[in-house]
Amino acid sequence: MTASKRLAMMAAILAAITLPGIVSSQSNDDETTLPEYSRKGADTCLACHDDETVLTMFRTKHAVPDDPHAPFGHGQLQCEACHGPGGKHTARVRRGEERPPIPAFGSASTASVADQNSNCINCHEKDLGFAWHASSHDSNSVSCAGCHDSHVDNDPVLTTSTQAEVCFDCHQQQRTQSMKPYAHPIRQGEMSCDSCHSAHGETTDLLLVRQTTNAICFDCHAEQRGPYLWEHAPVSEDCTNCHDPHGSSQPGMLTMRAPLLCQGCHSQDGHPSLPQDETGLPSGMPSQYLLGQSCLNCHSEVHGSNHPSGSKLMR
Repeated sequence: MTASKRLAMMAAILAAITLPGIVSSQSNDDETTLPEYSRKGADTCLACHDDETVLTMFRTKHAVPDDPHAPFGHGQLQCEACHGPGGKHTARVRRGEERPPIPAFGSASTASVADQNSNCINCHEKDLGFAWHASSHDSNSVSCAGCHDSHVDNDPVLTTSTQAEVCFDCHQQQRTQSMKPYAHPIRQGEMSCDSCHSAHGETTDLLLVRQTTNAICFDCHAEQRGPYLWEHAPVSEDCTNCHDPHGSSQPGMLTMRAPLLCQGCHSQDGHPSLPQDETGLPSGMPSQYLLGQSCLNCHSEVHGSNHPSGSKLMR
């Protein structure tokens, strides 16, 4: 190849390259110019945004320089990889003029939730999974930034001890239930919401991480799994028939105390579980069967029994 041909080829390559911060002088097919990026990248941003909430970003995975897929990886656009072109935002403005905004995230953003989320999904599509679309969070226009904080080294929603507080910002009823005397150890930081729910969507009801409620409960409460020779129907059907998983004022996180809980299914007629006297008539004195553990005084194997004579769940 002659020197003239080599120079002509290099000139063609350089003409096709548009560097960040330089607006292409040529128009594309729809006769629009490319957006303008800042010339110094993150250095331009940090000249003004140098507070701690921004600087902690350099301790996150987004700022790993050796990761070619990270915003701060080699050849990437740093802050503008997520926030978009900031050339107009960083340019000088006349006195009294408003500085053009740059795309932001969260509740203060002027961009739509769909636009915000699409920016995150461009990189995190594999982490998101197919079930996000049309999930309850997606349907209710929850933005990624509404739960995640990409500028901190320990994202609160990804930490077991702090995740619940992020979820409770929207799920106020579950916050109240978790404060009841009998609840899962969420406030103690030993469990998190994603122990049972998948925030990014699942094909199950209530975004459960397993196909059934019982399958989730059995992960921790394996002693109740069975199978039993004598099954208690509401137990094998759904644990929440008797228990409130987010918290209860009753021991064992029961939805109500026995015998009222049991009598929701079992008829009271002919069974001495009501306040009555020796004649069988109602009286002001409680039956001895209501003392202590009430129905569980006799029917102790309430989750099921493997005893040959355990049809009444008494042994």
